[in-house]
Amino acid sequence: MLRVENLRKTFTSEAGVVDAVDDVTFSIASGEFFTLLGPSGCGKSTTLRCVAGLETITSGMIEIDGEVVASDFRYMEANRRPISMVFQSYAIWPHMTVLGNVMFPLSTRGSGKRHRVGRKERRERGMEALKMVQLDHLADRDAPFLSGGQQQRVALARCLVAQPKLLLLDEPLSNLDAKLREEMRFEIKDLTGRLGISTIYVTHDQAEALSMSDQIAVMSAGKILQQGTSREIYLGPVSASVARIAGNVNILEGTLVDSAKSLGETEVLLASGKVFRCRMSETGVGEGKVEIMFRPELVTVRLGIEPELPVDSTSVNSLPARVSRIDFTGDHLKVHFKVGDGEIIAKLAPDLVLTKGDEVTLLIKAENCVAQ
Repeated sequence: MLRVENLRKTFTSEAGVVDAVDDVTFSIASGEFFTLLGPSGCGKSTTLRCVAGLETITSGMIEIDGEVVASDFRYMEANRRPISMVFQSYAIWPHMTVLGNVMFPLSTRGSGKRHRVGRKERRERGMEALKMVQLDHLADRDAPFLSGGQQQRVALARCLVAQPKLLLLDEPLSNLDAKLREEMRFEIKDLTGRLGISTIYVTHDQAEALSMSDQIAVMSAGKILQQGTSREIYLGPVSASVARIAGNVNILEGTLVDSAKSLGETEVLLASGKVFRCRMSETGVGEGKVEIMFRPELVTVRLGIEPELPVDSTSVNSLPARVSRIDFTGDHLKVHFKVGDGEIIAKLAPDLVLTKGDEVTLLIKAENCVAQ
């Protein structure tokens, strides 16, 4: 449905030329939910705006449903592209009713074609779109008298009424409170899945990206660092940068034990003298100093210092540690541990009884650790 090849977008300022998007390539299958994940200023929104036609590209190619809409030699205007977009601010017209907002795209085009749609059809399709987002009972309400979540749904219905081939969502949930944000992300995923609409979703929120996406592209400094499924990105990051962008991560440094490389696994000697067994990242492991990455959710804690476990291909790595800080967040305990090689954070069950200063043994499966 979408193919982006070697996309580049530069901006010129007093500070010089800035590569906002730097040689980005990806594709989206029909009906796929694709997310661009990264921190502010990484180029994800600029990439989305290039696809939408709101920015002219510097070089590269964008193809939607088999038709080139942007290249070194062609530019198709935004209103001619078979896309709809939800902005971070929703862009709701305050002087219109809810239904008026939803019907507005049909006054200039219908089904992606440049012709007007009759008044009766506009109303029918507008009400149908409002039913999809469960707001048909508010069709005649003035748009300013809506909650944030209702405005977000109106913006989504306004996109769906045009029956786009590609839906673009630019951080649409960032203005909502935490509980409503969680509810809406599942509603959006369910709705786009039922309608089979190819979707690009831009966010800096790891939870949104991981819970909603078929594919995620992690971006930094205008480049895609890694692309894959939620599980691949979260459990198999190719670098520490990707690991940090995709969520909390523990990182230990050590020296590679060259003789231990086998079947995608390796051993790393920590500064404390302990040997850690872990998987090698997809990009492989270099020589000398390496980093071991593992998620806080994958750390198990046992009270007391246990004897060291043997290290083999199916081993569990063990580390003696001391509790240095405990944060109760409601759904879990975020516990900081001092170990010989620095600090390790674990997310544990909220009913676990621990106190500062407790001596424990941390257990981390070798298969859950990635060396890079």
